[in-house]
Formats: sequence, C-alpha cells, structure tokens
Amino acid sequence: MLTVPTASVEETRGNETFDALLWALSRPGMPRDIAPDAEAAIIDALIDRECKVYCADPVMMPLILKTGALLADVCTADHAFLGKLVDINVMDHLKAGSDLYPDDGATIVVNAQIGAGQLLRLSGPGIDGSLEINIDGLPQGFWAKRADCLRYPMGFDIFLIDAGRVIGLPRSTQIEVL
Repeated sequence: MLTVPTASVEETRGNETFDALLWALSRPGMPRDIAPDAEAAIIDALIDRECKVYCADPVMMPLILKTGALLADVCTADHAFLGKLVDINVMDHLKAGSDLYPDDGATIVVNAQIGAGQLLRLSGPGIDGSLEINIDGLPQGFWAKRADCLRYPMGFDIFLIDAGRVIGLPRSTQIEVL
C-alpha cells in the first residue's frame, strides 16, 4: 500500500509563506496576504543553516538562532531583517551581488504601512504598464537611497511587511515618488 506523508502545520505554513513571497516578487507592488506574524513566518520559510543573516530587531533574534543560520554583519548578509528602519544609510552596505553573480544580492525585510502615506509609481518586469501604491513608515529619502544603491542587475530585493500583508520589490522595479 502506498502511503503519502502528511504535511505538518509548520511545513504547510512555510510552504504558504514561500508561495506568498514568490508571488509578491513576481507581481511587484501588489499586496499579498501572509501570516500575521510576517517576520517570523518569513524566517521559518527562507532561513536555514546555509544562510548568513543580519537582524536589527532583537525580538526576532531567537527565531533566527533556532534556524542555525550564521549571524552576519549587514555587509555580508544574504538576508537582512531591518525591522522598523530608522537609518537609510544601512542600504549603502547591503550585498548587491556582482557582474558575474548578480543573484548574490541581499534580500531585505522591512516593516512599513501598506496603503497609506507616500504615493509611488512602480514599473518594470511583472507590472502591466505602471502601478501606483501608497507606502508609509519608511524614513525620508528611502526611495532615493534605494535608487542610488541599485545598479541593475546588481542590487537587493525588498519585502515590505505590514501585519498580515507583504509587498515584494525586486531590484528590477523602477520606483518613482509622486
């Protein structure tokens, strides 16, 4: 008799989170539902002992340590959990990949408010024409600093999280502040 393994609650949650993150990156600027404890869900879905992780939020540190990931400074981290970002200059130090390996750029996770605040126009791959969204809760100059740090195809990808929602912004997305 053939038996099929049953996924655990944790495995199902990890798969759902991973699916939501891929969906969000492939449709930049479009919010996707994610677990209410989004940072914890992202850590569970993306981080393992082969990852180098920077974490600015001490509350998330026990979850990261539980994965066995290597703690790293922001310059060498594959994933950076920046929490509620205060200093945009941290973006100057994020891994951006290289000409040969642009995919070595970091993935950053930042808390923001989706649907309120500054109006942005997004364009690029995954967006039909352009898309306008409102984002709040980021420091003044965040979008200009992001533009200065990216040299496509090199750069970093961003996940903006707001409670139970996530927006993905790959390095290929152009963002205009309106």
